[in-house]
Amino acid sequence: MRYWMIEHADRPREDNFGHSSKRYRVIFTFVLLALAWLSLTTSSVANENWPQFRGSGALGVVDDPSLPMSWSTTDNVEWVADVPGLGWSSPIVWDDLVIVTTVASDGSVEDPRAGFYFGGERPTPTDQHRWMVFAFDINTGKLMWQQEVHRGIPAAPRHLKNTYASETPVTDGQYIYAYFGNVGLFCLDMAGRVLWSETFDLAETRSGWGTAASPILHGERLYLVNDNDDQSFLVALSKETGAELWRVDRDEGSNWSTPYIWENDLRTELVTTGTDKVRSYDLEGNLLWELTGMSSITITTPFSRFGFLYLGSGYIGDQQRPVFAIKPGASGDISVPEDGSLDEYIAWYLPQAASYNPSPLIYGDHYYTLLDRGFFTCHNARTGEEVYGRQRIRPGVAFTASLWAYRDHIFALSEDGDTYVIKAGEEFEVIAVNSLNEMSMATPAIAHSSLFVRTASKLYRISASD
Repeated sequence: MRYWMIEHADRPREDNFGHSSKRYRVIFTFVLLALAWLSLTTSSVANENWPQFRGSGALGVVDDPSLPMSWSTTDNVEWVADVPGLGWSSPIVWDDLVIVTTVASDGSVEDPRAGFYFGGERPTPTDQHRWMVFAFDINTGKLMWQQEVHRGIPAAPRHLKNTYASETPVTDGQYIYAYFGNVGLFCLDMAGRVLWSETFDLAETRSGWGTAASPILHGERLYLVNDNDDQSFLVALSKETGAELWRVDRDEGSNWSTPYIWENDLRTELVTTGTDKVRSYDLEGNLLWELTGMSSITITTPFSRFGFLYLGSGYIGDQQRPVFAIKPGASGDISVPEDGSLDEYIAWYLPQAASYNPSPLIYGDHYYTLLDRGFFTCHNARTGEEVYGRQRIRPGVAFTASLWAYRDHIFALSEDGDTYVIKAGEEFEVIAVNSLNEMSMATPAIAHSSLFVRTASKLYRISASD
């Protein structure tokens, strides 16, 4: 179901250079090249925007020497804002706005707790909830607007550590797309006005754990995956109207992995990971290749570097927790057979190296993995060769948020709200611990030379003081 509240303004006409003189065409070309160079050089340093989960390309890496290395609830805090309700969606940043989603209950809510426990099969709430989008001023932390996109009683339960606002929104600077699983997708303008919404049929998830896979944008389309225990699907929508362009039913159970757009040298692919299969589609929903052998639950998000696609699945209760590096151009079934021989399009494969919740990252030539129970590993990103095996960060500490990196260090945010600063390179060393003293499961955003960290009740902008 869709509805419209305002009409779109006419777009400006493109300039016509078809009859320009050769001289002006040369000047224009030079200007374009200069602007492109300037954009490349400044974006890698300034990183003004963080439009989606894990940032552009889902890499979680920023090259900015002015980013903070240490912080606390007071040190290097530029501002802190209260965020009511519950939500583990990551903040996103565009220009002067920091945007988060949350769901607030009119009744009492069981507090989540850190650590490992089943946490499902909770009863469905009976009190009113409000599904909200908040936008804060990036300079002051002032609340610029808030929008209630839905109000009602939840139709499904959730895991105690999940929320009804765990999907990270995405923006292109013109629209904000806030997805709340079974409640629906909402398109807002940058002033917080709802332009359209799209609802989906209610679906059960494994043990009532709820939903979490975030939407992604590419070109003029928005892509959503909803893997559940009723009827899983992948859908492409018009970003302008929300109209469904195509839908593919998926033979999958419940999973929580955000899809990924892989732009490689040969083609552009839409990659989804699942329990039964990794599947890669073209942008019209046609299957390109597939791969079996994942763990029984898949959460981490794929990404690409060095021409490879990296994907993994590491449910802590399984023996099979693989990591794959995939070359472009695959077709058909590229699964690893029982004899262990690899398809020509699998660059390397590690059968027991993947994490459960935190997505890994590549920094420099190294592939870093944060395991949920607090172990840390490092491999050569090009070959899969082990650089060092499991290193304990701290006993008894649990991790859900994904890794990020800058200034030659890797950062790992625990569920207790402690960020462990780990030296990048071939030797493992924790050099510092930065504490915010509140449960944290959302992956931070990085923009405007600052770190934006969401805890259970607050949003911090953290900047270096020097």
